[in-house]
Amino acid sequence: MPNIKSAVKRAKTSEKRRALRASQKSALRTAIKKFEQTVANASSEEAQAAYSQVQKKLDKAVTKGLLHKNAARRQKSRLAKKIHNA
Repeated sequence: MPNIKSAVKRAKTSEKRRALRASQKSALRTAIKKFEQTVANASSEEAQAAYSQVQKKLDKAVTKGLLHKNAARRQKSRLAKKIHNA
């Protein structure tokens, strides 16, 4: 447990940030799973709409610092391949 006041504050804020990032990453994973289900079950129009939603979430994750830009690009590329192969 931190003894110094600034260290106590840093511990509190880092815990808040950790919880926030965890929820954001969870929402991103959920969107990706929803997209994959849509690709497997639905028409190409619905899959394209789901892909644009996932793309938007990935881009926001990059701007918030949750993902590295190359990791997001790689995921978008893989998801696009799933649309074209389905």
